[in-house]
Amino acid sequence: MSGVVDGILNVTPALAYTLVALLVFAEDALFIGFVIPGETAAVLGGVVASRGQAGLGIMMALVVVSAVAGDTVGYEVGRRAGPGLLENRHLLRHRDKLDRARDFLRRRGGWAVFLGRFVALFRALVPALAGASRMHYPTFLAFNAAGGLLWGSGFVLLGYLAGNSYGTVAKAVGEDVTAAVVVSGLVALAVWRFRRARGGKRGAPNGHAGG
Repeated sequence: MSGVVDGILNVTPALAYTLVALLVFAEDALFIGFVIPGETAAVLGGVVASRGQAGLGIMMALVVVSAVAGDTVGYEVGRRAGPGLLENRHLLRHRDKLDRARDFLRRRGGWAVFLGRFVALFRALVPALAGASRMHYPTFLAFNAAGGLLWGSGFVLLGYLAGNSYGTVAKAVGEDVTAAVVVSGLVALAVWRFRRARGGKRGAPNGHAGG
């Protein structure tokens, strides 16, 4: 892992863009999230930008696009492979994680796609499971894009602000930062549902209307 870190931090800007984008993309598209968490690549992309070796805006855009594209490929793999995907001998080694991700998707629906983006365990599995369960693609894409935008821009900016302290940040992002983002997402969900319920009451027909 240290070799990957050193490689990204000591290459030309063009190669740094390419390596970060590929690692973020492959995490979900190729299920390598069990080995290399995407947060690490995103944070390192921000560190490269903080050193003046890359543009912050370009790095953010690449990470966001790669995250959304990787999830989309994962969704398509799940849609084409179907339930048989879960019988893959490599994934069967993580049966408990698969079961947890499947249950999370069943309970949360589209919000599992959004919130799963911030948890490495679910980020590598939820897109494929969404495809296998035939989740409506526009629904998947909406939550996927929202999660990718917040996750990608947030972690690149975190690396940019951390600079040479990226080692400490990389260890923390899987715990405190992720927990804070998930809690924020749940609060946003609760507020949205509350407002929708109030809007429904206001739009209800008046039972005392004259005939």
